[in-house]
Formats: sequence, structure tokens, C-alpha cells
Amino acid sequence: MAIYPVILCGGAGTRLWPASRPARPKQFIDLVSDVSLFQETVRRVAPLADGGRIVVVAGEAHRGFIEAQLAALGVEGDLVLETLGRDSAPAMAAAALWIEQVDPNGTAVFVASDHYIPDADAFRAAAGKAVTAAAHGRIVTMGMTPTTPSSAYGYIQPETTGLSRVRRFVEKPGQADAERYLAEGYLWNSGNFVVPVRVLLDEMERFVPDVVAAVRAAVPVQGSGTQLLGAAFATAPKISIDYAVMEKSDKVWVIPAAFEWSDLGAWDAVAATGRGARGLWIAEASDGCLVRAAPGMAVATAGISNLAIIAELDAVLVCDLNSAQAVKGLVEELGRRNRTGQIRAEAEAATLADRSGDFIRWLKLSALPLWSRLGVGADGGFAEALDDDGAMVGDFRRARVQARQAYVFSLASQWGWGEGYAPLVERSLARFEATNLRSDGLYRTRVTAGGQVLDDTASLYDQAFVLLAMATAAAAGIAPERQRRAAARLVASLESLRLPQGGWREDGSHPFQANAHMHLLEAALAWEALEPDGPWATIADTIVALARACFIDEAGGFLREFFAEDWRPAGGEAGRLVEPGHQFEWAWLLTRWGRLRRDPWAEAAARQLYVCGERGLDAVRGVAVDELNDRLAPRSTRARLWPQTEWLKAALILAETADGEGRDRLLNGAGQALRGLGLYLAPNGLWRDKLDCDSRLDGDPAPASSLYHIMAAGRQARETLAVLK
Repeated sequence: MAIYPVILCGGAGTRLWPASRPARPKQFIDLVSDVSLFQETVRRVAPLADGGRIVVVAGEAHRGFIEAQLAALGVEGDLVLETLGRDSAPAMAAAALWIEQVDPNGTAVFVASDHYIPDADAFRAAAGKAVTAAAHGRIVTMGMTPTTPSSAYGYIQPETTGLSRVRRFVEKPGQADAERYLAEGYLWNSGNFVVPVRVLLDEMERFVPDVVAAVRAAVPVQGSGTQLLGAAFATAPKISIDYAVMEKSDKVWVIPAAFEWSDLGAWDAVAATGRGARGLWIAEASDGCLVRAAPGMAVATAGISNLAIIAELDAVLVCDLNSAQAVKGLVEELGRRNRTGQIRAEAEAATLADRSGDFIRWLKLSALPLWSRLGVGADGGFAEALDDDGAMVGDFRRARVQARQAYVFSLASQWGWGEGYAPLVERSLARFEATNLRSDGLYRTRVTAGGQVLDDTASLYDQAFVLLAMATAAAAGIAPERQRRAAARLVASLESLRLPQGGWREDGSHPFQANAHMHLLEAALAWEALEPDGPWATIADTIVALARACFIDEAGGFLREFFAEDWRPAGGEAGRLVEPGHQFEWAWLLTRWGRLRRDPWAEAAARQLYVCGERGLDAVRGVAVDELNDRLAPRSTRARLWPQTEWLKAALILAETADGEGRDRLLNGAGQALRGLGLYLAPNGLWRDKLDCDSRLDGDPAPASSLYHIMAAGRQARETLAVLK
């Protein structure tokens, strides 16, 4: 008899606001350990999968959390996704029907994804006893031995001690009843059930046949991995398993369990674990408090006691721990205000006007002055990075960094942000020409700070950025004729990289790739604005045609990174790589190209790419991760800075022509992207590049290459805000 642990991922955790939200419920948060409650549950139940597999039932909106967090643990499981939450009975029916397809004799161990059970061995021992008892055709629930007369839990009245039939289930009682239940030997209802799937389905057919019929019509043919329930699931009655079966069936038994357990329903329960504090808290004469500070925030207290202080980036809760249950009412009031548009209007204003303004001022007053002063050598060459003390890092210079920094300061000059930026660009491009120009008209990859050649290869990626730098300098009036001559020479030299099958060859281990073409498209559009009759429109159209035919997956609408020589997806994992940041970046570029050509396909494709990019958003950290696979499931939990800027650019440009709910969603996405980007930026004009799965930033020097992405995001913010005024 194989065992199938089934993890039910329902519940919104509203009493744990503001850390827990509908888009980021408590099971996916690191409430009491260095991993989420869901991951703790996976670790706890995985050893029970004797001959079976882990099955997870969850809402479609939380797919990304689950796939990423399973991958981080190196655990595989089947994911059954609900299109609409219908409570626990339909969810359990879906899991049972899913298991029945491959193993009609299988036994399911149903567990909640958000419970606190620190002794995993004790839990598995109790579950093993429940499995043995369930083999006799029973539905066995694990009843927790109460430690206090709590009114926060439901109760079970057993007929006798030990393994026993259940006499009745009771809802969460008042304090007086809770005290009586404790004295009379009642158990807490843990919501964990062990039952052969055939027994559960028979009892559900008996008591709630309409639930089984709807779910049976929705369950897809068995497969592994992730499966979406069909539309019929939404027609299932919304009902809990207690009401549907447990309170009616004569096959329900309870087995007492004594391990430490909590459903962590509110902040007082989290505080009771002693493991819920997070972030920077400075305290003076503050006793018995639970304080959680989001990354980048600090909480200071003096002379307080018994408080929960939960400081998220966009909301703060302060409550007496004895009033923790009242948080649900506060959330309901926030919801009422949100429905009137009050909160949303205020949030959008803060996101797009205030946050964008703050971001642009940071660029103008902190980042650019710092990098123009400390990030440039005496000869005009740009540094690769700056450390926390503002010292240059790196004894080499890459072509892409020199070109990107020239782009940045050309824009700053064009916007009138500083009189010294134009001479800086002119001097840096002259130095770059002297050290990096090859005899064939292409630019070498890397030289020393003194100009000696370190890497003489010429990558398509670098040539694209050189063209972009020249176009931006010319648009800013920085030696425009010199930029035009240099660009004409470079575009002629690019013919040596042209491929007969279309596109251009890149240097290195991936000669057939989308990324280098993306930046060549960006450069071509920049030059087309200056020279409409030049070769630039043809280059841009060629790249878009290649993207449409080859780069963008016809069925999924997402964009791949690496290809074989015939422009089919590359073999192995390289061909399956999907980068959320590049979905957003291509969406931004295709929108620009489509508006120039009046081509409706481009913006439709851009919107689909944006949706695909959203699959890489981690709502817990509020950031876009680095990598997905071609099922659009996360394959990396790391989140670098640059995808946040591309998310912001795409959301902003697409919002310009959207309306109604679509526009609201994009503007909300832009606000989220700004908040995510803000995690990386330091007030002094530096930044961090990488954010790990625990929201820890790396301590590496700030890479100069990020400033291109940051500046481009600032440029789009300026343009979109002007359109939306």
C-alpha cells in the first residue's frame, strides 16, 4: 500500500497581515525558520512517500512559489492547480482522484502546508500509526493533545482514549467551553487526515456526490509535474471536508498525538514559537515583543511590552499580542477601503509619482555625480566597479562597460543634468577608440587600464552597445558627425558576422542567441530615430522577423535564449532556458518597434511576453528571479538587479496604451517593480547586484554595468509619466 503525502496549500493567513497577503500567503513565508512553512512541510512529509509521490494542491496563482521552493529543496512532486478556490473538500477530492488514476489502493496523508511542527520525527511516527489504522477502511485524523484551553482551534471529542471513533467535531469555542473541553479530554482538530483514497471517495460519493462529479470532470489525465484542473472545478460546491464528510461519516477515527503543533493562525502563535523575529530591531526596555523588519528597514523600540510590530516595505502593523485575532478585522477594513478605490488610488500615486520621482532624483543627485567623480580614470576610461568606499575595482576594462557608461552620461547630458557630462563622454569614447578598435573595424572585448590587449575577440553584444553609445551621444549633440562616421564604419564591419540563415553570429560558446540581437535591435532603433533613411530600419526589421519566427516559442509565447545553427532551440538545458528579465526587455523593445511600424502583432506579442515574464516574479521578495525553464517554472531563486529594471520598463510602456483593469494591473506592476528595484539601491548612489532566496543582498562591489539598466528604467519612467499626466 503506497503512501502519498498530499500538501494542501489553501488559506490566506489574513491574521498574519502584513507579512501574509493573498498574493503571498503565510505558507510561503519564512515565519519560523530559514525556509518557508511550505518547505518545512515538504521536508517533514517527504520521507513518508513510501512507493508514492508528494502531491501538492494549490491555487494557480501560487504555482511559481511552489515550483521554486520545491526546486530549492531538490524535491519533486505532482502539482495540481485550482483555477478557483473551493475549500478543502473539493481540494481533497482532486488529490484523491489524481492518485486513484495510478494507484487505486494508495493511501493519502493530507496535511496543511502552513503548520508549525518542529519535531518531524514525532510527526512521522504518529502518521505511521495513522496509516496502519487507516488500512482497516478508516478516515483517521490526528488529534492534538491540548496544552491550553485555546479558543483559536476546533476540537474533536473522541469516544474513548487512544485510537478511537470520533463522537463529534466542534467549531472554535468560547473560552468557557474551551476550558470544559480540555477537562473532558477533547483534542484539538489539527486538520491532518490519513485515508485510503478509495475510502475517501466512497464517503464523498455518499455525502457530497455533486463535489465528486464536478471534480472528476476537472481532473486531467494523470501525468507528472504540474497540471491545471479543468473549468468544471469552479462548479464544485464550496465546502470544507469537516462539513462535507467528517461530521457525517461513521468511518472517522482519531488518534491522539502529543508532538508540538500550532497552526500559526495569528501573530501571538508566531511569537510563542520564539523563532519569529526577523530583521534589524534595536530595543531598550522592551519585553515579550515580536518584531519583524523587512530588508532595508530598522525598528527601534523603548519601554514597550507584549507587542507585535510587523514592518513591511509598504505597510506596518502594531498590535498587542493579546489582540492578535483582531488583525483579521483590520484587513477586512483595508479591503473595504480598497474596494472604494481609496487605497488603490493612494498606492498608485505613491508608486508612480512619488516613487518614480524619488528614483529619478536618486539617479540625478546621487548615482551619476558619484560615478562621474569616482568611476572614471584620469584617461577617461570607466571603472568596472566601485566598492563601498568608492574605490575603483578591477584592473581591466570591458568594451560593454565603456559603451554602457557612455550611453548613461550621454542621456544625462541630453537631459541637462550636468555640464561636465558631455566632455566626459567625448573623452571616454576617444580613449575607447584608441584602445579597443581593431583593424577590421570591430571593437575588442577587453583591455587593461593601460590599454594593453587582454581579449582581442569582438562579440556581437559589445558591438551593439558601442552602436547604442554612439547614437545616444549623437542625439545629445556630442560630436555627432564623428559618431555617424564611426557608426557607419562599424555597421559595415558587422557584415563579417552575418549568417546566411539569418541574423548575426555571436562569439563564444553560444554563437546563436537572442540576447545579442536584442541589443542590436535597441541600437538600430536609436540610430533610426537619427537617420531614418539609413540601414537601421532594415536591421531592426530583420531582427524582429527572426524573433517572431524563431526566438519566441510559437505555442507558449515566451522567448528562449540559445539556439542551434538552424535557429531551432538548442539541445539540453541551454535550449530550455527562459529569462524573465529578457521577456520584459523584449516586450519593451517590441512595443517600441511596433509603434514605429504600426504593426499590431508586436504589441500583442509584447503583452504575452510580459505575462510570461510575470511567471518569474517572486511575490515574497517582490522581485523577478533570474531563470525559468521552458515550462515557465523557476530554475533559480537568485534575483539580480537588472531584471527589476526591465520589469519596470515593460510595465510602464505597456500601460501607456492599456485601459481599464489592464492598465491598473500594469501600473501596479510598475509600482511593484520600483519597490523591488529599491531593495538593491543604496542612498549614496551605489547598489548591490544579487538578492538570494532569503532576501540577503550580496556584499560585492557595485558593478558599473548595472547603471545602463538603471538609467534606461529612469528614461522610461520619465517618458511614461509625461504620457500619463
